Amino acid sequence: MKKIMYTGLMWLAFSFSAALAQQNELRLSIGTGGTGGVWYPLGGAMANILSKTLPNVQATAEVTGGSVDNIKLLSTGKSDLGFSMTDAAWDAYQGQGKFREKVALRTLAVFYPQKNHVVTLEGKGIEKMSDLKGKRVSVGSPGSGSEIIALRVLEAYGIDPDKDIVKERLSVAEAVNALKDRKIDAFIHNAAVPIPAVTDLGATPGIRIKLIDHSDAVTAMNKKFGPLYIKGMLPAKTYPGQDKDAATVDVWAVLLTNDKMSDQVAYDMVKTLFEKKPDLMLVAKDTVYMSFENQFSGASPIPFHPGALRFFAEKGYKPR
Repeated sequence: MKKIMYTGLMWLAFSFSAALAQQNELRLSIGTGGTGGVWYPLGGAMANILSKTLPNVQATAEVTGGSVDNIKLLSTGKSDLGFSMTDAAWDAYQGQGKFREKVALRTLAVFYPQKNHVVTLEGKGIEKMSDLKGKRVSVGSPGSGSEIIALRVLEAYGIDPDKDIVKERLSVAEAVNALKDRKIDAFIHNAAVPIPAVTDLGATPGIRIKLIDHSDAVTAMNKKFGPLYIKGMLPAKTYPGQDKDAATVDVWAVLLTNDKMSDQVAYDMVKTLFEKKPDLMLVAKDTVYMSFENQFSGASPIPFHPGALRFFAEKGYKPR
């Protein structure tokens, strides 16, 4: 009888400890992007690292539409951190564009410059941006930062997306399939390189991709929206079948949270991600740009979270 009571008490004690541990577990949701882009696998790698490294933390990467969706999830508390391009983040912080109210965003880390891709196929008769007029063009999925920058690039070239093209709003994976099936003529997408779906497109037998130069848009874009964009380059052979360099519009990608995250959690996460940077680079090689020097280079217009600032200060880096 005593043995049964002892066993029962041990089971109750174990159950109580397990319930207490579960109660104290911190669940973190990471807003990423579509499955054909870079943010989703990168967010998955981050979730795995944070869950394995930080005690009582369980992180999960969520498939989303991209920057705009991620910021909206942060604003409602449905996500704890998320990726965004700085142009979408600035709109949200100012309460403009797709955001009716200001969002209290905080930067956790500056990751890398993302490259805007204007992708078509040989034989489509598209050699320059003005050739997109009258064509079927995907500008990115609803809720994505890619859509924001795509519309701004088109505007800079005097192309009205509602009148001058047949506008589609597809994710990069959907756009690649639509281009393969000849349902669209081109698509615009912004991401770190290489974009898995574009690599797949370039490697498809019987298809030869073409990337259209569009860096001339930067001057007009920065004049209207602020110094958010820089001229970039996609070197030849970035993708199968790409035989020459392509001039691009680049914009920085940042990891954001809201002003509700505790300083200690932000500190622990940023510290962990920087310590595990080589692991992140295995998933997205452009994470090499996530350097201490780039954090305060002016890449992000959004204030840093105090917890992130504490970590950077320990490493000898402070805002200029």
